[in-house]
Amino acid sequence: MKFNDMSNALIQGITSINSKFFHFQLDNSRGVHFQDVTIKAPEDSPNTDGIHIGNSNNISANGLEISTGDDCISIGPGTSNVNISDVYCGPGHGISIGSLGKYKNEGDVNGIVVRNCTIVRTQNGLRIKSWAPSPPSKVFNVTFEDINVYYAENPIIIDQQYCPHSSCSEKGNSQVQISNVKFIDIRGSSASKVAVTLNCSKNVPCQGIGLMGLDLTFNGQDTTTATCSNAKVKFNGQQTPSRCTLFS
Repeated sequence: MKFNDMSNALIQGITSINSKFFHFQLDNSRGVHFQDVTIKAPEDSPNTDGIHIGNSNNISANGLEISTGDDCISIGPGTSNVNISDVYCGPGHGISIGSLGKYKNEGDVNGIVVRNCTIVRTQNGLRIKSWAPSPPSKVFNVTFEDINVYYAENPIIIDQQYCPHSSCSEKGNSQVQISNVKFIDIRGSSASKVAVTLNCSKNVPCQGIGLMGLDLTFNGQDTTTATCSNAKVKFNGQQTPSRCTLFS
């Protein structure tokens, strides 16, 4: 279902099964609320994002159950003031901001809050992704808080070298500036030893990244690790994995 130029709308009580592309695509809209929506697609079905939001503002999603072959929820360029809460995601690719920087003149992304969600057996948990190389844009004022992640391959990841299927024709650095992003009270388990990956741009390093109260184990038992590059990070509270070594 594709919604363009909508305002002050409620999408409630709908079940979408086995869409061949995005289940819900929202563009150039404002004041739209998703409530009690169920989305189902096979784990191996590509590009079957649950909800994709682009060039929109004042959007909320609450009480959703999403299992799909791609992002449960993806937030695209030009989007602001989005509140996501009480979402069950899995399987799939997690909750993502991006991809960003693929095209010229993309709008900034800001004011995103993801809170009180559960993510299970996904490729990623919480992700921000931008292409490299890319035109300039910004992502700022993002909060991921009170999230349960179980057996995600990448529970927390910022990937500014995003290039799916090795499809990039040239090498370079992302020009998407990421700043003021907080990961607060993220707990559960990782399907890989590396539970936190901050792979930021050499040209525009990540600024103001907060890792606050992380408790992520490897398969529910062993310790995990974190890797960070080109990122200015503030640590607070419990840190499992332990603080990453910062390098550029």
